[in-house]
Amino acid sequence: MGRLTRDPEVRYTQSGKVVCQFTLAVDRLTTNSEGQREADFVPVVVWGKIGEACGNNLTKGMRALVDGRLQIRSYEAKDGSGKRWVTEVIASTVQFLDRKAGSNDKQTHGEPSAMDSFGSQVPFDEEIPF
Repeated sequence: MGRLTRDPEVRYTQSGKVVCQFTLAVDRLTTNSEGQREADFVPVVVWGKIGEACGNNLTKGMRALVDGRLQIRSYEAKDGSGKRWVTEVIASTVQFLDRKAGSNDKQTHGEPSAMDSFGSQVPFDEEIPF
């Protein structure tokens, strides 16, 4: 669970599949030597309809709860300087914990609406276009 550090980026693969990427700032449970709480910045990738919903409903600063698997992958740098490693969460569900500003949603008692949580299987063989 964390807050988005910027608006989500929605892109499409060459085969037309939707992929959304955003970063969550997740507070650590402990404090540093000055007594301040630090955060980890976790890259999240969301595929398909869930990713499209994230792109349409999440913005910078909103809170989200993500469930998924950790993926570590590598690729060759375009400038030929060697291999790069990426660690990211491939989301299977995303729950929106805040409402978008200006939302006309009439639910005010904390009941989740159909737009609050999404889940599906995430494809393993797609390449992320960024």
